[in-house]
Amino acid sequence: MKRFLLVIALLALLASELHAAESMVTEVEGYACMGDDRSRKQTELAAFNDAKRKAAEFAVVHIQSESLVKDGMLEKDLVSAYSNAQVKVVQELDKKWYKEEGLGDCFKVSIKAEVLPDEKAMAALAEDRQKSLENDPGSPLSVRVWTDKKRYLEGERIKVYLKGNKPFYGRVVYRDAGGSLVQLLPNPYRESSYFNGGVVYELPSGGDRYDMVVSAPLGNEAVTVYASTAPPGDVEVEADGAVFGIKTKASDLPLRTRGVKITAKGKSSQSAGVAEFSEAKTDLSTETN
Repeated sequence: MKRFLLVIALLALLASELHAAESMVTEVEGYACMGDDRSRKQTELAAFNDAKRKAAEFAVVHIQSESLVKDGMLEKDLVSAYSNAQVKVVQELDKKWYKEEGLGDCFKVSIKAEVLPDEKAMAALAEDRQKSLENDPGSPLSVRVWTDKKRYLEGERIKVYLKGNKPFYGRVVYRDAGGSLVQLLPNPYRESSYFNGGVVYELPSGGDRYDMVVSAPLGNEAVTVYASTAPPGDVEVEADGAVFGIKTKASDLPLRTRGVKITAKGKSSQSAGVAEFSEAKTDLSTETN
């Protein structure tokens, strides 16, 4: 694990390779009844599929009703991408069998679902439109993360930068070459996880009481930002000096973080609460002198 020391590094803003993915998270209910042609297992599957279909529909409605995108062609592309989305169940909130008059045995399921836009459709967006997504506060949430350089020698200090196109809640996680996970933000001395849009944030800085000094183990490392328009789900952490060590398994971290706390806007019963989600990662390497 890297040593986190009480020193301040100088700002040097040079971009490095990054990877990003956008999605939306919502809570939905699905229903299905047995009738004469379904088994109980088939009915349960039909209810889950109904919930997933509604989740994808809510994501499309969110893009359209929130007037997220001013560019008509870009909105069309986004709607197409979310219309053909992959829907993953983040959490089963409730499920039960019940009797429906005239329909017999029925099944209801409530889930928290992540809607991931079609990768090919998103990749087809022109480069200038991708930049619009990254910089326009009216577009779905998009975050970037980078470091001051890609290759570090033992003893050098690492600086991390992040920026979102709109206000967001975020968790910044560092993975060292040994596989240890450290939560850089929030941390014991900088508890807020809220970030303003259009602002470049530097880590460490401000109330942070650590610096990131390259030490063994050395090799391929990464910084990941999990961002959402709603507060992220909880993960297990423990104080490790001026940062938090993450106890949650690395494989469980993305799913746990996506357990965002969703609230619906407005009073319309037809509008579901939708949280925009963005995950960005930048890779770096650490080596001996």
